[in-house]
Amino acid sequence: MIKKLLIFAFISFISANTFAQNREREYKVTINDKDSATNAIVDAKLKAAFFQVYPEFAQADGYRTTRNVVLDLVTEGTTTIQAKAGEIKVNSKWVKNKSQKKIQKELFTALSKNWFSYSKEKHKGYELTFISKDPNLDPTVRKKLIDTYFEIYPTLVKTFNDKSTHDVLFVVDTAYKAVAEASGNRILFSAGYMKAHPTDIDVVTHETMHIVQGYGYSAGPVWLTEGIADYVRYKYGVDNVGSKWSLPDYNAKQSYTNSYRITARFFAWLEQNVKPGLVAALDQQLRAHQYSEQSWTSLTGKTLDQLWEDYSKEPQKVSLTYSSKK
Repeated sequence: MIKKLLIFAFISFISANTFAQNREREYKVTINDKDSATNAIVDAKLKAAFFQVYPEFAQADGYRTTRNVVLDLVTEGTTTIQAKAGEIKVNSKWVKNKSQKKIQKELFTALSKNWFSYSKEKHKGYELTFISKDPNLDPTVRKKLIDTYFEIYPTLVKTFNDKSTHDVLFVVDTAYKAVAEASGNRILFSAGYMKAHPTDIDVVTHETMHIVQGYGYSAGPVWLTEGIADYVRYKYGVDNVGSKWSLPDYNAKQSYTNSYRITARFFAWLEQNVKPGLVAALDQQLRAHQYSEQSWTSLTGKTLDQLWEDYSKEPQKVSLTYSSKK
């Protein structure tokens, strides 16, 4: 069963020559082969297999996986391939008559052994690959993270961006010290944070919204992106009560540029008192790279600063309801 999973994983990770040139610029492999003059074909197969497999491993592997790799052809220490971040050892006798496809499969199998666990689940057209590098990850937390993805992500896709990917990767990494971050279709979780905050499952809601946002570069200010993600966590989260997460009361030292929960509460106020659907409209403009400061005036009739001033006068004029699994 494990072998079948690894082969299936390999097939899903490998795409024929897509972005090959970019990968060769971003990744580097140094092949140490004493007989390189007579093994030119083998070395070419190894190099091709590396650029097909290793970049996808690095993307899945987690935080700061090295992009410079040394590949040694050896006669002892492994019967096929041993591999980890930055270091690959290939048995020179085994590889001699192997196809590139076979080398790729074996390389992925060897690299995946660096993960404590790997799984792939599908449900109603959505897929989640879950990799844990933490041997101490609580199985209950793992299940809750997976369940939250399948409960909330399809809703966010349908509500905000139906072109979002249906194939997402979760990586729990012991080396990552922040909370979580999204990049492309991957969400990276801190093993330490999840251990200390096992009930904070709606970190999934916030981070999967970043995948749905998919704004790219220079679409708008960071405070707006993060404020929208936390507003979505507030509105669509599955158990904010259980994680003891809430939007903070207003005070005069705050600004809409504070991001996250402060901005999210401002958005909740705007949705209830100024323009329902405002957040979704801003989200669409950001994705289309059509957002500007003028967006606030065209959508609400007032500038952003005027809206904040109105909010500061009556911040209590908002009804907040938090999700709970209880």
